[in-house]
Amino acid sequence: MRRSSIRHGLGLAVLGLAIVGTAGCTASVEAPADKGVCWHMVQQKAAKPKFFPLSQNEPDLEHCAAALEGMRLKFLILGGSISEVEGAYQGQFLFVDPRGVFTSTNLDAAPFPFLVHSGDGHLVPPGTPPS
Repeated sequence: MRRSSIRHGLGLAVLGLAIVGTAGCTASVEAPADKGVCWHMVQQKAAKPKFFPLSQNEPDLEHCAAALEGMRLKFLILGGSISEVEGAYQGQFLFVDPRGVFTSTNLDAAPFPFLVHSGDGHLVPPGTPPS
């Protein structure tokens, strides 16, 4: 009797490891890496996010961030209630909200500050002295 309970417990442990192992193999979302394309990202319930091109020929991450901020502000000016916009640029995720722009290479990682609003409302690198 003791041997069967040990085998049963061992079998459950192996099954548990198999389930945990396959859970870690789910494909993570990657930001589009198309050169110069700024993407608007739309999160969906129980599905991967969708990416829509916002602008082409953006020279760098800062210009994409400015395009996303412009989109966020237009939504608000038109009476929308969406105060946060998400996007991507060449493999980087961008998160824009009233505090500024945050970036991350992974949707599961905590984003770090990329640009913040200055006293006059412009987007500037964190730590920029007031002008």
